[in-house]
Amino acid sequence: MTDNKTENYIGIDEAAEYLGIKTVTLRNWIKRDHKLPAHKIGKLWKFKKSELDLWVKSGKSADV
Repeated sequence: MTDNKTENYIGIDEAAEYLGIKTVTLRNWIKRDHKLPAHKIGKLWKFKKSELDLWVKSGKSADV
């Protein structure tokens, strides 16, 4: 796992691909506030793979 402080952010398309879902699905999850580890930077949503991994492992992804 990459050090969270030096890990680069990825965009919403790459995050959706990483999770194996469509971008529109990820956008809907963000809108519904499913405690996704998403960061809004300007008008763009950004993610860290390590935070997505923790979210999935925590079981919170099963609540969507």
